[in-house]
Amino acid sequence: MTIMIDPSIFRDYDIRAIIPTQLDQEGVRRIAKAIVKIFTPKTMQVGRDMRVSSPEFQKIFIDTVIDCGVSVVDLGLISTDMLYFASGKYDEDMSITLSASHNPPEYNGMKIVKKGAVAVSGQSGIYDIRDLVMSDDKLNFNKTTKGQLTQRNVINEYVNHVLSFIDVSKMKPFNVVVDTGNGMAGYFMPFFEEKLPWKVARLFYELDGTFPNHTPSPIELKNMQDVINKVNETKADVGMAFDGDGDRVFLVDETGRYITGTLMTAMIAENLSIKHPGQKILYNAVIGRIVPEIIKKYGGDPMRVRVGHTLIKEDMRKYDGLFCGEHSGHYFFRDNYFADSAIIAVLLVLELMSVKNKTLSEMIDEYNKYSALQSEINFVVADKEDVMKKIEGRYKDDAKFIDWLDGVSIWFDDWWFNVRPSNTESLLRLNVEADNDKLLEEKTKELITSIESLGGKEKV
Repeated sequence: MTIMIDPSIFRDYDIRAIIPTQLDQEGVRRIAKAIVKIFTPKTMQVGRDMRVSSPEFQKIFIDTVIDCGVSVVDLGLISTDMLYFASGKYDEDMSITLSASHNPPEYNGMKIVKKGAVAVSGQSGIYDIRDLVMSDDKLNFNKTTKGQLTQRNVINEYVNHVLSFIDVSKMKPFNVVVDTGNGMAGYFMPFFEEKLPWKVARLFYELDGTFPNHTPSPIELKNMQDVINKVNETKADVGMAFDGDGDRVFLVDETGRYITGTLMTAMIAENLSIKHPGQKILYNAVIGRIVPEIIKKYGGDPMRVRVGHTLIKEDMRKYDGLFCGEHSGHYFFRDNYFADSAIIAVLLVLELMSVKNKTLSEMIDEYNKYSALQSEINFVVADKEDVMKKIEGRYKDDAKFIDWLDGVSIWFDDWWFNVRPSNTESLLRLNVEADNDKLLEEKTKELITSIESLGGKEKV
């Protein structure tokens, strides 16, 4: 029997593969056995998204682990947010969902979580799974007793949990456009709409793993065009677009203006700092300067941390962080089992709009003091460490401050930049922020030229 498993599908935060060329049915079965062998769970929760291959892969996965003696709770259709909730709420040893997040339709994969919503990363187990799966180990289990199968529907408890982050009575009756991209947010959003005073214009709520309208990856501006057009057409107060597994969201204001992860983080930080003064609020190393300014202004305690889900969740637990925002659209909450949640982030922003009685554009104008790149610029380099050290050498004499928290960040009076290495590829990622657009353009061009002179090649 031929088993198709490409070792490159095992990544820092999850497993993602092109089906069936990188992962087939037998490959799923072998991964399931490897998880049981490495983590020895007695119980497991297993859910899935709406991808074409997900029902079949979930059944194979469940049947396999039951045969290995593990009892399984079938969660059915879930978003990644719901996976973290279920893992934190219930007592199963492990929780897994079959999903490939925002990737195109030909992909599928797995997100793996231990009890208490502790995500399994490359270093904490995914690469061990890979090594065992790719080995000659037969992965046979001599179990005389199979595990039991039960079902659990978590949607109502999940909705109530999420709504506990806001005062629903303060929420204004906003006109909202919601684009779920035919992904999992199309499953959970109707439940929230029943409890909120919003008037919602729905885009692409039908669960369809072929993604017939656009790829559910709203961090790419081209995938935001439908929601922008609908906001302009209906004169809505706000538009929101979720990614495929429902754990990331990007907003546009009533003018159709795209809201960056930095500005989202600033708004959420303001709301939570007012509600919970003196608490530690984290933000990642490439978030803009407005965020620590806002946290301090409203009585919070700002702390800058490294980029990446696993690192952030570790730091959240280590420092008892109330909240952490990422530039990439992930927002983590202590009271959400330290996990990220797109819908909690949205509700906190719209609650703040309600309390302040301001439009989203008015709020954004308050925060929009600085000019920053819309997205990171990636460069292919041969030696990441060497290039970063040489960049530091070129700028250190004029720098106000330099740190190596995550790559190298170099600060000046009126601008700053960060160059950090990818965890998974031979890439350096550039972020730049300046006091105005002209300076941003000038310094970005200068840095691109500098990195290219050191052998870097911009990845388009």
